[in-house]
Amino acid sequence: MTLKEQVNQWIDENRQGHIDFLQKLVQLASTQGHEKEVQENVARFLNKLGLEVDVWDLDGERLQKHPYFFSNRETFENSPNVIGVLKGTGGGKSIILNGHVDVVPEGDHDQWDDDPYSGKIEDGIMYGRGVTDMKGGNASLLIALDALKSLNIRLKGDVIFQSVVEEESGGAGTLDAILKGYKADAALIPEPTNMKIFPKQQGSKWFRLFVTGRTAHGGTRYHGVSAIDKTFIVTEHVKELEKLRNDRITDPLYEKVPIPVPINIGSIKGGDWPSSVPDIVQLEGRIGIAPNEKMEDVQAEMEKWLEKLAEKDDWFKDHPVEVEWFGARWVPGEIETDHPLMNSLISNFKDVLNEDPIIEAAPWGTDGGLLAQVGDTPGIVFGPGITSLAHFPNESIEIEKIFEAAKVITATIIDWCEIS
Repeated sequence: MTLKEQVNQWIDENRQGHIDFLQKLVQLASTQGHEKEVQENVARFLNKLGLEVDVWDLDGERLQKHPYFFSNRETFENSPNVIGVLKGTGGGKSIILNGHVDVVPEGDHDQWDDDPYSGKIEDGIMYGRGVTDMKGGNASLLIALDALKSLNIRLKGDVIFQSVVEEESGGAGTLDAILKGYKADAALIPEPTNMKIFPKQQGSKWFRLFVTGRTAHGGTRYHGVSAIDKTFIVTEHVKELEKLRNDRITDPLYEKVPIPVPINIGSIKGGDWPSSVPDIVQLEGRIGIAPNEKMEDVQAEMEKWLEKLAEKDDWFKDHPVEVEWFGARWVPGEIETDHPLMNSLISNFKDVLNEDPIIEAAPWGTDGGLLAQVGDTPGIVFGPGITSLAHFPNESIEIEKIFEAAKVITATIIDWCEIS
């Protein structure tokens, strides 16, 4: 029996304990500011394996100095990062295994068939907020670590497991881990890809637009200029920018993505009285950033594009649309499609599942962008769970996929870090 076959057998024979542990994690509501209990359980698991464990609350002062930092919180109490390091013997490549434990709020409980944190298991499927995004993926990583330690597999390179917070609100947990010095030669992030392999991921940034008009009495509205009317021109202009930016993308990995880098207007506020012509409208939205783009370049392109409104309507010559960049941002990232880690992951996927993997570009951002651009750690996004079930009522995951992903990931770690 080969070493990888031994790994697969061990994973199959030790399923129940890992299912129970995942269920426990799902039953702990780890929304923003409430991640401590989940992280304590993760730290205990890593300590039992004998890893070098580092637990700390995020350093707000350190984070504030970085241009890619964002959080809507003033303090990070009760939201620690947890990192476990499986030290190698030396001479091999290192890898980061990165997953987040923060989950989005569960929403209206009436839309759930059971309690959102039930961890209910039925017909091989586990239910609960965060089970697919992304505690199921984290479980795959922990199974891999458990297999390596239980089978006493010594590696040359370090394996750095990261259980981070704040991913859902901009990535402060992973950013702080990078700033604390945790970097590696490559990374795996088991977000819910439905077992597809994503070597590229888009980024995004939030923006605010202010469209001005001139107020007047509604009975003589022709004396005023409606900011709402002008907003229709602005939104159509933004759609043209979206088309222009997406027409430039010829990467075959985006072939099945209808709009690779969308521009979404998510909020409109304007007017304060039914009988008055509105003099200002505020738009808030999100612009997608392609994997090979810099965030700053995308900002500049949008700002210049909005200046062109004056060519469509003279009003904008003296009343240009103001742009404000605010709030959350996700950094894009990519790894070469022929990178050795990609080759290893694809090969092990075929061995475990007896089929070729689907390779695409991620339609959303992850902490992989921060790892790549700030931490010089290129990464691949690959994991169990279905994206369309993330953030939804009755969020769920097929348990078998967690173990399939664990087998693929364990074999890939062995190839990448090398047997000592």
